[in-house]
This record gives sequence, C-alpha cells and structure tokens, in this order.
Amino acid sequence: MNLLTVEGLTKTFGEKKVFENITFGIDAGDKIGVIGINGTGKSTLLKIIAGAETADSGNIVKMNGLRIGYLPQTPDYDPEDTVLGQVFNSNNPVIKLIKEYEQAVRAVELGEKDAEKKLYALNDKMDAANAWNLESDAKTVLTKLSLNDFYKKAGTLSGGQLKRMALARALITPVDLLILDEPTNHIDNESIDWLEKYLEKYKGALLMVTHDRYFLDRVVNKTIEIEGTKMYCYTTNYSGFLEAKAAREELAVSMEKKRQNFLRNELEWVKRGAQARSTKQKARLERFNEVNSMHVQHSKNDLEISVASSRLGRKTIIAEDISKAYDGKKYIDDFSYIILKHDRIGIIGPNGCGKSTLLKMLTGEIQPDSGMVETGETVKIGVFAQHNEVMDPEQRVIDYIKDTAEYVQTADGRITASQMLEKFLFPPIMQWAPIGKLSGGEKRRLYLLKILVEAPNILFLDEPTNDLDIATLSILEEYLDSFNGAVVTVSHDRYFLDKVVDRIFAFEGSGKIVQYEGGYSDYLRQHEERIAEQQPVIKKEELKPQKQEKDKDKPLKMSYKEQKEFETINDDIEKLENEIAKTEEEMSKISTDYVKLQELTEKKNELEKTLEETMDRWVYLNELDEQIQENKKALRK
Repeated sequence: MNLLTVEGLTKTFGEKKVFENITFGIDAGDKIGVIGINGTGKSTLLKIIAGAETADSGNIVKMNGLRIGYLPQTPDYDPEDTVLGQVFNSNNPVIKLIKEYEQAVRAVELGEKDAEKKLYALNDKMDAANAWNLESDAKTVLTKLSLNDFYKKAGTLSGGQLKRMALARALITPVDLLILDEPTNHIDNESIDWLEKYLEKYKGALLMVTHDRYFLDRVVNKTIEIEGTKMYCYTTNYSGFLEAKAAREELAVSMEKKRQNFLRNELEWVKRGAQARSTKQKARLERFNEVNSMHVQHSKNDLEISVASSRLGRKTIIAEDISKAYDGKKYIDDFSYIILKHDRIGIIGPNGCGKSTLLKMLTGEIQPDSGMVETGETVKIGVFAQHNEVMDPEQRVIDYIKDTAEYVQTADGRITASQMLEKFLFPPIMQWAPIGKLSGGEKRRLYLLKILVEAPNILFLDEPTNDLDIATLSILEEYLDSFNGAVVTVSHDRYFLDKVVDRIFAFEGSGKIVQYEGGYSDYLRQHEERIAEQQPVIKKEELKPQKQEKDKDKPLKMSYKEQKEFETINDDIEKLENEIAKTEEEMSKISTDYVKLQELTEKKNELEKTLEETMDRWVYLNELDEQIQENKKALRK
C-alpha cells in the first residue's frame, strides 16, 4: 500500500540548488535510509516530507489520514515541562489523555484542591482508552535511552539528553510513517543496539538519515542516495547499496567511453569538410551537437585527506594512577597507561560515565584529582571535540583555514589553503561564502580540516562520527589508517571503531576502565566471555548427594552445617514464598509509579532465583537424608 509519493521535488537555498526534480514513493513496510555527503539536502528532504519546510516546486501526495512522526536534528521542547510530559506532548488523543493524567498525579503530589477527585475520574478514562500500556511503553523506552528521571525538568537536560527525550517521543507516538534525522547521535552503544532491534521489529514505515553503517545494514530495506542534485534509489540495505552503486558507476564509465569514441569519430568526419547538404548529414551534425552537449554526472565523493603530521619523539603521553570525581561520584579510578607512537585506541561506555573527561585529562584540558599526566616535548596534540569550536558566521570559509595556515604540507608536497579546501569538497564558490551559509555537517567537516592542517602527531577524536557523512567518514578512516602518530577516539559508531582501532578501553562502572584487544566486535566477544567466566556455574552433580562408598564400619552422615540447614530449610522456603506473594500484592496496587514497579519486579526476580536455589538444596538434603537412613538400616543388618 502506497503511503506517500514525492513528485518532482526541487529545493534551492540562495544560489545553491540542493536537489532537483526528485521523485520516489514510500510504501507500507518500507524502511528507507537516506545517504549522501553533507550539504546535499538530506535533512531538508525529511523536513519537507514531515511538513516542517516547503519545496520550491513539486508535490507530495499523501494517503488519506496519514499519520507522520518526525524527529528533527534539533528538537523543540518546553524547558518547564517534565521529561515524561514532553514525551507525551502530541496531538494523539491517547497521549493527550496520558499527559493530562500525569499532570493530575503531579497536582495530587503538590496537594492541590480537588486534584484527587480529578485523578479518579481520569483513571476511568485511562481504563477505557487502554492507555496504561502506552504509558508503560514510554517509561520503558526512556529507561532504555538512559533517561530514568521521568519528572526532571526538560530545561535541565544536556543537548544529548534532549535528543534522546525527543527520540522517545517519536518512538511511542502511534504513526504510519516515522521520520528520524540522525537518531543514533548522542546515544551510547548499548542504547543503539536496543534501538536497532526496536526498529527492526517496527511495524510502520520508516524514513531516516543516519551515518551509522551497521545500523543501515541491519535496519533498512531501501536506500536513497542524493548525489549532486540527483537522487538514486536502491531496494537494498547498505551493503547491497555499495555493490549496486559500484555497478552503476562502472556502467556510467563505460557509457562515457562510448560517448567519447562517438565524439572522436564524428569530429574526424566534420574535419574532413563534410557539408550539411543532405537531411542525413544534417541529422548527423545534430546528433553530434546533442552528444557533445551532454552533461556527465561525476561522483562528488572524492574528498581527499593527505595532510602530513609532525614528528613524534620517544616520549608521548604518560598517565599514571589518575583519578577524577565530581559531586562525590568517582568517574575515573586509578587509571594508568602510556600512549604508544602508533596506538589506535577506542574509548567506549554508557553516556555520562567519564569518557570525555578521560580525554580532557590526557590532553591537559583538566587536571586529575590524583595521579599525574606527563606529555613529551615533541607531542603536538590535535583535538576534534564533540562540538565545533565557536565559528564566526560572517567569516569566509577560506579565511577560517588561512587563520591556521596559508599553505598546507601534504604527503605530495605543499599546497595552498584553497587547494586543500577543494580536496575537502569546498569548491571555490563555497570558499568565499560566509561560514553561516554552511550546513551543520559542512561546518563539522571544515572544523575537522582545521584540526588536521595543524599537523598533529597525536589525534584525540571525541565522537567524530556525529554529523559527518559516510563519504567523509570513509576517507577519514583511510587517513587514520596511514596516520603517522597515535589516535585516541571516543565513539559510539561500531563500524568506525572496527575499522580504526585495535584496542578498546571500556568503562565498566565505578570508574573502572578495562582494556580489550581488537576492535568493537572483538570487544563484544571478549566481554561476553568475561561475563560468562564470572558467572557461578552450578553443576547438577553438585546439587545431588555425592556418591560415597558404603563403609559398614562407618555410618553415612551429614556435616554439622548440612544438619543445621536441613532443620531450617522448610521454614526458609515458606518465608521466601510469603515474601514473593507479598511483593506480587504490592505490584498489583501500583499503576503509575514505574520506578517503584521496576524495583519490585527486580526484587521479585531475585526472590524467585533464591527460592529456586533453595529448592535445589532441599532436594539435595532430602536425598542425602534418605541415603543416610538406608545406610543406617544396612548397618543394623
């Protein structure tokens, strides 16, 4: 079933045409990934389809009653509302009802007049609309996205938390078409893994922009590429897209060769002085002019990084027993490491665990509470921060780079700042434009270029994949592979980590940093093995009485500890069963306090696990007692 059709869409910003006359459809069940270099209009296309922006020309034909959900790159929010209130901020009647209910709960807590009466009335409406599941789903999604304080004011959240709050709102709102612009930015690896599985099972249609290549590979079934001002559609995921694009470009090269051969042959004919006297000759000249005027679309994904690095001596950066805490919470505890000249290190962990703090200590931006960081004399640090430095929107692009270097030393020799900008996909017309005219991704690429032209020999990259397009990421990965220095990166991009790093530092709670060898996939395997080794394995034979040789002169008996346990185990089982029943009763009385419900659920799981282990011991002790009684009978005989 067709949900939406885009017909002949064109959009221009100033003198720049971002896309022209593009046409495609979205059907039920489609999961479409939109890719292309920064500045090609990917986010603009999503805004137009979502109704947040208008096109210069073209039409969008929608199915009657089509419901569209939209996650923008920079979401709007009410700073005075709660996280849960903002998640339920939608025109959907059920969500409106839930939002009203949450406000009533808050009113009761504040002791407002007639609040309880209103709450009871809303209870009946919630039952009738079957809204309780949606509320529970919302809280589950928020928890999975590491937003556990549902009643925290939105105005106190960080930029990353605001994006995750908006993502939760988009995911729980019932729609036919869900549009997501960079949903994986600002969320950690564990949350990305959950989101990936969630969207794999998502029933509605999906249209999204993301640069996470594993995510594209596992979630989407269609790929749209915007290149130049044109659009190309592929009915496949990211891996299939790479194969299909290579085939398309090979065909284009072959056709261009045929065109050039035709032009050479026709040119020879014209030079021979052929006169356009006959209809046939006129037609031949017209064909020549037609083929000669053809515009051949060349790929623009030809960004080049060949910036040279500075010489790095023996002494690099040495961290010795460094620790850091904020507000009584320890983020980094007694960490030591010597960065090697050709290290490729990836730092991972949940949001807020201290990854960026570790980078800032290693670069000298902040000091550790204890321990020390020493930096060698030849070390030249380059820091590609999570957020761009402040850029003057009125400054021209070329002047921004010239402020760092008029000339740039590359692997092939010295070139001008203008030539370097061209290699970074900034043609002359863009170089003289003010920075304020650039897209967010283009600003990110410009900032990266400035860091590299400073010729660092140790690169620190804090979330480098945020807002960089796939083409730029691929070239950056190739550059880092041959970079003559050390690379330390914080990243949630699993594909990037697998391609770039050969050592992982994983934050595993209470400031503890564990080292793993290999890329991200290697870390996952080793981490799972490590957890499995730490889990106590109870063998079946350990639960049963050990076979003992029957010694007629020595009766079989329990140890003192086993005897005491045997005497009390029935009471222990009864207490556990009563405790489980009591917990279940408490759970049945809770309808809105999700945090308390979660605590009780965990408590119940722990009690049931303890009961299962106690029952296993009960079986063991009773079998042992039976054997003792049989042994006693045998001795009497």
